[in-house]
Amino acid sequence: MQTTIAAAKSTANTADFLPLQGTDYVEFYVGNAKQAAHYYMSAFGFQALAYAGPETGVKDKVSYVVRQHKLTFMLTTPLRGGNALADHVYKHGDGVKTLALRVDDARNAWQETTTRGAVSCQEPLTLHDEDGEIVLSGIETYGETVHLFVERKNYNGAFMPGFRAWHNPYYAPNSTGLQYVDHCVGNVGWNQMNKWVNFYEEVMGFRNILSFDDTDISTEYSALMSKVMSNGNGFVKFPINEPAEGKRKSQVEEYLDYYDGEGCQHVALATNDIVSTVTDLRNRGVDFLQVPTTYYDDLLERVGAIDEDLEPLKDLGILVDRDDEGYLLQLFTKPVQDRPTLFFEIIQRKGAKSFGKGNFKALFEAIEREQEARGNL
Repeated sequence: MQTTIAAAKSTANTADFLPLQGTDYVEFYVGNAKQAAHYYMSAFGFQALAYAGPETGVKDKVSYVVRQHKLTFMLTTPLRGGNALADHVYKHGDGVKTLALRVDDARNAWQETTTRGAVSCQEPLTLHDEDGEIVLSGIETYGETVHLFVERKNYNGAFMPGFRAWHNPYYAPNSTGLQYVDHCVGNVGWNQMNKWVNFYEEVMGFRNILSFDDTDISTEYSALMSKVMSNGNGFVKFPINEPAEGKRKSQVEEYLDYYDGEGCQHVALATNDIVSTVTDLRNRGVDFLQVPTTYYDDLLERVGAIDEDLEPLKDLGILVDRDDEGYLLQLFTKPVQDRPTLFFEIIQRKGAKSFGKGNFKALFEAIEREQEARGNL
């Protein structure tokens, strides 16, 4: 079966009942938020932004918020055991809990999605401080991942009520050029992909814009299937992966085993200059997957002319792929915690709207080499 590109449904006659303005922030549940925040500042170039914990009246957890351009990460850890947050960290390790989406009306977003069958995890809640008010609401998605709808139109503060400004006077890292969340990929269990595709279509009004089957995403040993879901304006994209039958354990199966369930596999971070960004990230100690140098022998024959010099791409291991609208450059980190679960993609789009199909084989073989080193292939 070939890759299919779904025809975009006409929005001329159909109102988008869940207009999204983009990703507001990503919240990670982690074992040590203070150290995790330092890692994202020192390794990825984020700046200290806000803090909540016992000093702000929160007694059972702490949260550190870091920001770089339009990227905001929240790192949250429990202060004691015997609660859902502590259980989440024990079960899953460090990982994404909340994909927060910015909306103009959080009450309406909650009403529209729960009416269509979403399970509520947060009824509309208004938070106030001297900078105004924020309205939050939320729904459950795959695994223990949630979407929080964030309404900021009446708020002028840096982050949200309940947090205080946080500055690190001893360390002010320079930006690595990361700009915003391009997409977030979810790994789901066997035969669960279509269930969640239907969820995003029926509950959130997304559409399936790309589909890949096990002939598109496969190697000698393993395979997976994926469908890319996009909201109406294209600001939010959620590819959904599930395992496919192969000779050995796929990367999705390894993730599901070590995460102990479904969850967010990786977050793709956009840059306007991937060579500069990846060079900086490598110099700060971020580890990336590496494809064989033979990948570059016929690269220009495969993708055509590109603006970038080939040698820096080869030196850094950056992958290139082209679609009908342009090309993209991408590179994937190794897992950013000890469990082989969450990782990041660095991506620069030069017109392309796709997700690097031409790189799948080389990329997945690189992942398999890492799996084999862990004894999990």
